[in-house]
This record gives sequence, structure tokens and C-alpha cells, in this order.
Amino acid sequence: MRKIIDKRQRASQFRQRLAMAMEQKSLSQSALARQIGVDRSTVSQLLGGDGARLPNAQVVGECAAALGVSADWLLSLSDRPESAADIMATSLTLTEAPRALVDEQIFCWHREAAGYKIRHVPAALPDMLKTHGFLEWEYTPHLGRTTTQAINASQDRLNWMRGAHSDYEIAMPLHEMESFALGTGYYHGLSPAIRTGQIDRFLDLNAQFYPGLRLYLFDARRVYSAPVTIFGPLLAVLYIGRNYLAFRDTERVQAFTRHFDHLVREASITPHDLTAHLTDLRARIA
Repeated sequence: MRKIIDKRQRASQFRQRLAMAMEQKSLSQSALARQIGVDRSTVSQLLGGDGARLPNAQVVGECAAALGVSADWLLSLSDRPESAADIMATSLTLTEAPRALVDEQIFCWHREAAGYKIRHVPAALPDMLKTHGFLEWEYTPHLGRTTTQAINASQDRLNWMRGAHSDYEIAMPLHEMESFALGTGYYHGLSPAIRTGQIDRFLDLNAQFYPGLRLYLFDARRVYSAPVTIFGPLLAVLYIGRNYLAFRDTERVQAFTRHFDHLVREASITPHDLTAHLTDLRARIA
């Protein structure tokens, strides 16, 4: 609930914030007066006195525009001085998502969130857990002869991400893992040897890094998630194919975090069940 401020206190804060914004902008009273189309004496009156009277909405709006702050901040209706457009620009960004193992933007986000818990819903299987053979099969159609070079160049980054002292929680649909193990759908044509090796890698990484790495499988008939990564309390990134939508405002990051936690609560296979489930899938590979 927003705190109610009496008129005298609001007027006093308006004068303080107006003076602060002018100082930060290095704008004199005369310069501000010219920009907002009033006499210098009017600006002097805005800054002086100790009464409870506030200027009209047009003057407040002109001051805010000239100083690059929000009118709500000048009037103590918000604690953020940025304009609504600036807040939106910093809280939501659209970034290109190239077809790569670990592109520069993703790596920067991981470095920024080092030490925080990373919650991840991958588009398919998580790249950082894949075997070399699986990556070659998956990326060769896109990268051609440079596939091996790309894998080798990404290996250091993948190793850094695994050793960044961040806890990783990964949630993915139950049917995705089964489709992979059986070589159906997206994974059609993936050899039994690569599938077996990949499951062995999952088992090995689960044994090595648990509880720092936890994998949950949820039933997509009950819950659904688009591909998303939540980097601690800092940001949430939604993957939409050719682009990432990155949210930095606290409210949306918390909403994505609650969404992920719901996937974890609803998971059919928890980290405690994972070894038995993967072993069963491995036995079903022809």
C-alpha cells in the first residue's frame, strides 16, 4: 500500500527533488525557466518557500521533461526518478539469440549471476550437460564444418558455468527425456550409442554435482513452461527462438521464479528419483 504524505511534506519533497535534479543536470534557474517557458521568478518560487502549495500539472510535467525525471518522482508518488519509458527500456530488453552453444550474451548473464541460484527450463536438453557426440549431431546442420571448432571454443565457457559456484535447478518435460532416450520426434536419427552415452553423462553429472545440480522432470499434461532462465534475483530471460526477452524488474523476476518453483513442486521425477528413471530409460534403448 502506498504511504499517504500530507500536502506540506509533499511540497517540501517536491522542492528538494527539483533542486536535486537541477544540480545533477547542471541546470540553472534561468536555464530551466527558458526550457519550460516561464519566468525565472517562477522557478525561484518553485524552489523557495515552505508552504503546502504545489505547481499545476503542466509545470510539473514540463519540469520533469526538461530534467529527464518522472513527474511521479517529483511529486513523491514514486521512489524512482526515471521516466516510465526509461524504466521500461531498462527492465525489458530484446536481444538476438544466435544459434550457438553459448553465445556471448548468455555467458555475460551467467557471469553477472555467479554465486546465485540459476533456474533453467531448456528448449530441449540443456546444452551444458550434453556430450560432445550429441552436440555434433545437433549443431552440424547449422554450423557445418565449424561445428567442432564451435564446440571446442564453447567448452571453456561451459566448464566455467559448471564451476561458477551457482546452484543449478533444471526443469524439463518428462516426455522430452523419454523422446530423447527412444530417439523419436526431434531426436529421430540420433544413434543408440550417442543416446546411451548421453544418459551415462547425466548419471555421472548427477552423482558428481548433486545437490548443486538438480534436475526435475514435470508432466506437460499437468503443467507447462516456455524455455526460460532465471538468474537469481537479477533477471529472467524468456527464449522465443530468434530472440531473448530479458526482464530485470523485481516484480516480473519474482513472478518467473514462482512459476519455476511451481514446476519443481509439480515434478513427477525429482532429483532423488532421477537415477532410477534414467537407468530405466537406458535399458529401453535398442
